[in-house]
Amino acid sequence: MTRVIHTGDTHIGYQQYNSPDRRRDFLEAFRSVVEDAVADDVDAVIHAGDLFHDRRPSLVDLQGTVEILRTLADADIPFLAVVGNHESKRDAQWLDLFADLGLATRLGADPVVVDDVAVYGLDFVPRSRREDLTYDFAPLPDGADHASLVSHGLFDPFAHADWDTETVLEESTVDFDAVLLGDNHKPDTAEVLDTWVTYCGSTERASASEREDRGYNIVDFENDGTVAISRRGLPSTREFVFVDVELKESEGIDRVQERVRQHDLADAVVIVTVKGEGRPIAPAAIEELAIDRGALVARVNDRRDLPDADEEVSVSFANPDDAVRERVRELGLSNAALEIDESVRNGDLADSNVRESVERRVRELLEDDESAFDPAPEREPGDEDVTTVADQLAGDSDSAADSINTEPAETSEATEAAEAAEADGGAEADGGRETAATDTEGDATAPASDPDATTAPTDGDATDDGDEAEETADADTASLGDFA
Repeated sequence: MTRVIHTGDTHIGYQQYNSPDRRRDFLEAFRSVVEDAVADDVDAVIHAGDLFHDRRPSLVDLQGTVEILRTLADADIPFLAVVGNHESKRDAQWLDLFADLGLATRLGADPVVVDDVAVYGLDFVPRSRREDLTYDFAPLPDGADHASLVSHGLFDPFAHADWDTETVLEESTVDFDAVLLGDNHKPDTAEVLDTWVTYCGSTERASASEREDRGYNIVDFENDGTVAISRRGLPSTREFVFVDVELKESEGIDRVQERVRQHDLADAVVIVTVKGEGRPIAPAAIEELAIDRGALVARVNDRRDLPDADEEVSVSFANPDDAVRERVRELGLSNAALEIDESVRNGDLADSNVRESVERRVRELLEDDESAFDPAPEREPGDEDVTTVADQLAGDSDSAADSINTEPAETSEATEAAEAAEADGGAEADGGRETAATDTEGDATAPASDPDATTAPTDGDATDDGDEAEETADADTASLGDFA
């Protein structure tokens, strides 16, 4: 018998919720899989793509990955992998670098033999290049009793599929016993044309929709020619606490906070979902409560269809000068800050000199007067005796429009620095909230030998259209060699 670990969608380097701790979690989940592989003395670890979250992993993530792969190499356990859509690059892939270091083998049309199993690979291929793809694989080597294909994409018969599995199996020059897939973050298994097709799921939750426990697959290629697939969980991953609240018409934030207090939130990612009716709530107050009770991250998703506020909001882009004038007045900037704003917006400084010049001027102003950046008295919209930088901009509409629409990054940072200096502090911006991506099954064990296995709905890991846009369109016929 040959036993392998089938894993994938590790998404190393993903700083979810803008949290460095979550970024480390993704690397540590991969480490847990490798430690299990060494402890169980499996014959190989097979990775079905998206080792990294994007094509530009940081040096720290690369170093951590190399360290983990060396653990496998030291245990004489081969690491076999394909390239996923998240990490795919035009030129050489990160897997090629790891292969050069002797830490990995990139799978392709030529088989890699593990005991009596020939393992082939098919990297992620954009939909625009699949129509003319030929599935030409090298013949099964002597002594190999099993053949397995590893690939990355959304295959039938699973949800969100855009790849016809039957076509792949029928047109392939090798008869496969199992197809080991990545891209769908929910583990699932089905039988297609007498071949087991299985997703291993992701090793960490890449979105709040992924409620089930994380894990990977154990695939046993038996001596009698059968294949058995089972599921193993990763209990050491970061805990997610899901608080679902159905508000009645008379209920509001008090009810939501009561439900949050019922959970142990220590070091957890807390996802509060509000449904039903009830009064409007302030998500920030609920998130603050969760953080105060020890949560690492807290997010509130209000799924209710609430009526619009009575106040009408009118936005006009007809006169950008008025927009600039109004915004500067609302900020209530000090005279020193207004001077900085004027230098940034109307000055003749090159972009590369803006930051240095602003920093120097801030130092000078503070040396002359420590209170230079104290906020100015509140100004009412009707105050006609107030002259601001916006008033000066009014005479030059092109300059004002450029300030709104095409302000360089350095300019924006300098203005923000001036505002932060006058307030003597600042708030760290959160990197945004996660949207639904994929779901996974937990520790459920599903022997592949059970022909009555059912298929649960799955959410796919959306493939970026941008990946397709990057592909060249000059090839009339694509073959496996193009993607190897």
